[in-house]
Amino acid sequence: MPLSHPLHRTHRHSQERGATRELSINPVFTREPMRIPRHRMPSGDLDPDLARQIVHDELMLDGNARLNLATFVTTWMEPQARDLMVECFDKNMIDKDEYPRTAELEQRCVSMLAALWNAPNSPEPIGCSTTGSSEACMLAGLALKRRWQHAQRAEGKPSERPNIVMGINVQVCWEKFANYWDVEARLVPMEGERLHLSAEEAVKHCDENTIGVVAVLGSTYDGSYEPVAEICAALDELQQRTGYNVPVHVDGASGAMIAPFCDPHLVWDFRLPRVASINTSGHKFGLVYPGVGWVVWRETNALPEDLIFRVNYLGGEMPTFALNFSRPGAQVVAQYFNFLRLGFDGYRRVQSTCRDVASTLAGKIAKLGPFRLLTDGRQLPVFAFTLKEDQTNYSVFDVSVALRTHGWLVPAYTFPANCEDLAALRVVVRNGFTHDLADLLLDDLTYELPRLAAQRQPLRGPEAAAFAHGVKPAGGAGR
Repeated sequence: MPLSHPLHRTHRHSQERGATRELSINPVFTREPMRIPRHRMPSGDLDPDLARQIVHDELMLDGNARLNLATFVTTWMEPQARDLMVECFDKNMIDKDEYPRTAELEQRCVSMLAALWNAPNSPEPIGCSTTGSSEACMLAGLALKRRWQHAQRAEGKPSERPNIVMGINVQVCWEKFANYWDVEARLVPMEGERLHLSAEEAVKHCDENTIGVVAVLGSTYDGSYEPVAEICAALDELQQRTGYNVPVHVDGASGAMIAPFCDPHLVWDFRLPRVASINTSGHKFGLVYPGVGWVVWRETNALPEDLIFRVNYLGGEMPTFALNFSRPGAQVVAQYFNFLRLGFDGYRRVQSTCRDVASTLAGKIAKLGPFRLLTDGRQLPVFAFTLKEDQTNYSVFDVSVALRTHGWLVPAYTFPANCEDLAALRVVVRNGFTHDLADLLLDDLTYELPRLAAQRQPLRGPEAAAFAHGVKPAGGAGR
């Protein structure tokens, strides 16, 4: 890849019409005709109301976040939470000596999550907030790698060729982790009806250099849970047979805030001794605006001490384990607000409602005729569906574009190896997406089907995917 390759591409309309065009200003706001450059700073300052209006008008072209059924990320919070966040916009989360109460609320959230996930009792559970699950996964992966290195060196064994085992359905942050920190990513491909990692396949890919297995509680491709308990049991047997002691990290970006409330009898968390760490996204089913994530370790020795830095230049000695340093405290405060506001019963009520909306809508879509469900929303409140084999007049990408004309953002995407020929649509039901909105989506989908069926052939294929999944260039969701 050339060094000049842009990370953020210019919008196609800007490319077609000239990226150097100036912005024209509504004459209502100025006495004289006025134009300002798009891609460089204006030579002078602007009135704040005028600057706000310019930005506001351009943002009107964004999609409606509440109708975005692609994202797992929270798009609605109560006004009281927004008020608290505004109060904390100027607080840097890392300055724990200057903002001790914010730091205290972070630790309380860690304690609440540790208890929710059945961590061994500890006066100060080991964990922290992050900017999202991607950073949380990176930290958990680093801890796995460093623990493995220490164990190898203690036994006089080489520690230069670590690997990590995970299904190919993992979010792209895990591939980033492996790439950035020189860990071999052993990605287990999908096969047939198996769309995520199985215990059998996980064990097949482990050896003495495996730093850990990543089990995903809620795949972004279809919303399904991976069998964490089965994976742990298989690794227990592997250790008895070979001596390989392979820990498990549970990527619970979404499911770790669903399963405790909706599936209390499902054993997936620290009740399994092999689970070393768990992460979640506070800004997904934690119900907080982006971006905040959380990671919790089973016990102190699961997080090697040599990964923790201590600095004193912010006013007091402060331990820190993070990829970022400065970051806002507002989302942490909003997370604590949600934990207080909803409590266990409130979260159970919200998540159960989301699941009910998802499973009900999935059932209704299945009854329309052209579609086949891959999942039904009974694990994560997420379901994926594809076209039946006899539907050859249109593609899932055509369906996605048709729904977009009604304002709905429903992603169409292809699956990774070895299921590249499977293309699907996916609906994420978040808090605020009600049965009424689900019925409106169903009405619009029903309205479009006759027109789609009248096509002679599909108009769009994978090149028109409405969703860049994040696992492969042609293929999640924000972390």
